[in-house]
Amino acid sequence: MKEPSLADRTFHIIMRRMVETGQAPHFTEIAADLGVSMQEGRQALHALIGIGLGGWLFPGTDLIVSMAPFHNLPNQYRITIDGQQKWFAQCAFESPAVSWLFPGKTIHLEAPCLDCGEPIRVDFKDGEVLNSDPEGLIGHVSVPVRKWAENVTFT
Repeated sequence: MKEPSLADRTFHIIMRRMVETGQAPHFTEIAADLGVSMQEGRQALHALIGIGLGGWLFPGTDLIVSMAPFHNLPNQYRITIDGQQKWFAQCAFESPAVSWLFPGKTIHLEAPCLDCGEPIRVDFKDGEVLNSDPEGLIGHVSVPVRKWAENVTFT
């Protein structure tokens, strides 16, 4: 079997840490897990971000803001699993993807509607919606898909 690439290993370290703690690792922790120098760990992180997987760093830093499906900064997309709320989804559309990292677990998403402020609650398990309140939710993004990459944080 082919050895995983440096990008694959770096992504795995980030996802594993986010699943375990709800927080992304610093590049120094990535370097330690990879068994490389601090500079090589930093370069591995930047190379992974450069691939365009749906993750980004805080501008001008080496700090992970988001790596799909998770967001590293507290936001309105609160994820609760087994009674613990220590995760945040990158966005409402990414929230169901959190379930692939927690097989067999019920993922509870709670967020305010960004239009009216009313609470939205959705439960997922293994990628399927178990229930939602209100029922029949519809997502809307006010930016055309072709322009998402121009300002992914805003989108």
